[in-house]
Amino acid sequence: MTKTVFAAIVGCPNVGKSSLLNRILGRKVAIVTQKPQTTRTRITGVLTVGETQLVFTDTPGYHKPGNKLGEKMIKAVGEGINGVDACLFVVEPSGEIREEEKQLLKRLKSRKIPTLLAVNKVDTVENKDELLKRIVQFSSLFDFEAVVPISAKTGENVDELISELSALAYESVHFFPDDTLTDQPERVIAAEIIREKMLFLLDKEVPHGIAVSIEKMRERAQSNIMDVDAVIYCEKESHKGIIIGKNGDMLKRISTRARLDMESFFACKINLSCWVKVKEDWRNREGLIHSFGLD
Repeated sequence: MTKTVFAAIVGCPNVGKSSLLNRILGRKVAIVTQKPQTTRTRITGVLTVGETQLVFTDTPGYHKPGNKLGEKMIKAVGEGINGVDACLFVVEPSGEIREEEKQLLKRLKSRKIPTLLAVNKVDTVENKDELLKRIVQFSSLFDFEAVVPISAKTGENVDELISELSALAYESVHFFPDDTLTDQPERVIAAEIIREKMLFLLDKEVPHGIAVSIEKMRERAQSNIMDVDAVIYCEKESHKGIIIGKNGDMLKRISTRARLDMESFFACKINLSCWVKVKEDWRNREGLIHSFGLD
């Protein structure tokens, strides 16, 4: 008897949702940085354990949007919890409950979605009383199916979280082949890898005004080499200069790091070429947001 459960991973920006998805799958399918709002669209990951298939949707961080792209990201969160069987609500192990977290819990409660509380980053907590206080805070607002303190970084208690989620699976055919890892097209994965390197290497507001479009992705005949042509779009001419860097140094660093990650993911040699173009205020332009696949 095969079973399935569809689960959305939700929470505020920078709580470790993408890191958790990667840890669960045992392989990187979602980019991860220290900057908030790294994830812009819904990303699906699939884990099949024995007869049970768990289908995860990693959603953008729930936040107050400041432009049309931000509005699309919040819409993606809402769409991500539509029709799922359960949610993994990821929070940090200390601090006060954010207003956005309260709003998100209200949405989950109104839809009566079974939800597990995953208190992430417990490897950073020295005072366990603080962790207990955090659990009590959230448990007073929502009747969670289970509460699991975890560390996406070290893997602590992640197996327990998977076990708790598997208990919510129902008898069903598997919707993906058992060896499926993600439903993301190769072009999307390549673009996200490039964007991740820019989030690491560039400071302040520049990375959030960047989009990446893969113009060509073609494997050479009778060889283990793939040619990838990418265009990096930014909002200002000054940002273009920062991305390229003196004598093209920054763009070379971005391209080299991205190429190495692509070679690891796609298991072939990558010939990566990157160009930088300016599209002013693209985050508030519906047509460009659509053309970049961010709606």
